[in-house]
Amino acid sequence: MKLFGTDGVRGKAGEKVNAMAAMRLGMATGIYFKDRARINKILVGKDTRRSGYMIETALVSGLMAVGFDVIQIGPFPTPAVAFIGTDMLCDASIMISASHNPYYDNGIKFFDSKGNKLPKEVENKIEEIYNNLELIESHQQVEKAIGRNKRIEDVIGRYIVHIKNSFPKDLTLSDLRIVIDVANGAGYKVGPTVLEELGAEVITLNNEPTGFNINKLCGAMHPENLGKAVRDYRADIGIALDGDADRIVVVDENGDIIDGDLLMGALAVNLKKRELLKNDAFVTTIMSNMALDDYLKEHGITTYRSSVGDKNVAELMKKVGANFGGEESGHIIFSDYSTTGDGILSALQALALLVTSSKKASEVFRPFKLYPQAKVNLKIEEKPPLEQIEGLDELIKKIESHNVRHLFRYSGTENKIRLLIEGSDTKLLDELMQEAEVFFKKALG
Repeated sequence: MKLFGTDGVRGKAGEKVNAMAAMRLGMATGIYFKDRARINKILVGKDTRRSGYMIETALVSGLMAVGFDVIQIGPFPTPAVAFIGTDMLCDASIMISASHNPYYDNGIKFFDSKGNKLPKEVENKIEEIYNNLELIESHQQVEKAIGRNKRIEDVIGRYIVHIKNSFPKDLTLSDLRIVIDVANGAGYKVGPTVLEELGAEVITLNNEPTGFNINKLCGAMHPENLGKAVRDYRADIGIALDGDADRIVVVDENGDIIDGDLLMGALAVNLKKRELLKNDAFVTTIMSNMALDDYLKEHGITTYRSSVGDKNVAELMKKVGANFGGEESGHIIFSDYSTTGDGILSALQALALLVTSSKKASEVFRPFKLYPQAKVNLKIEEKPPLEQIEGLDELIKKIESHNVRHLFRYSGTENKIRLLIEGSDTKLLDELMQEAEVFFKKALG
């Protein structure tokens, strides 16, 4: 069974991500980093899922068994885990979370000593060690070489100070009423606290995690509920986070959802106007609307595209020398302040733009019109290589003959195939998508 997916290891807790797998993965990770260790410490955080306790205990046991000391910080946003691990000079950081997935899933994400997600070749090496039980057995320590663990409860202040430093010093949020939906997840303490400390009037939704209600009809996966709250409270803007707070969805003062491409376009142009956009470059993925490229080109900004995943966005940002990038799904990276997608940090950048614009959110964050798209996600049991699916070439040729852009890909974290087509004729897109749905349902059962 393949262990690593698009973003670390993810699956149903107690099945793919069970205690035995977590302990072996802890051992394999410790073995890999042992020769690269500086202070022999690895930091571990998690979101609010009940299964996180089980996985955390097993993972920490595995790390200690091969001689690593472990720092545990409890429920914390994914980007905060990456930052604090680096700030505390740890040799690596690990986040236990399945991000936007339901509570019954869980996962494990890995960061190196600089807060970067591990490249595929390193994941492959850890997976090789994971599958080599003889090697794992030979690296288990005894006596004084066994690692220790320590739980620290007061690191929240480090992260709050860090992301507040990204907010312009001459601004406050004192004139804004903000609704924030923290999805009963890892950002339930940090998100509202940061906004309040910057002066905003804050209404917080879904900040009572039970271990089973993370992402449940709330947060970035269900921003329509946030929209209703924004209207009810007559707020200026709404912010929704996902379960591990590395994603953001923005809702305007009318309760309408701001598309991620529109949000990133507004932020990119604002950075350039402030002379803060490095190399006039922006990185997004193959999922983003082509209208975003065209809008940024009008403002002298070059768009680069990576494969899906904020890890891939971050890697391409390094290659092209960009300090801003993201995915239309809401993973947005400001690399001057964070090595990975950060929902709370992104919210502060959007709010700074809103404050300085003296306009309403509905105007500020809709700077251009998107080209029509059709998107469908289909649940599947198997993921055969797309190039081996009989008849797919013919379907693609038909779509392209209408000058329509297409993207068919398997999800790296769920048993789904994601279908996207984009063009100028909405009626034609609907017809082609219906044909594509019928084709893939038949081809993939």
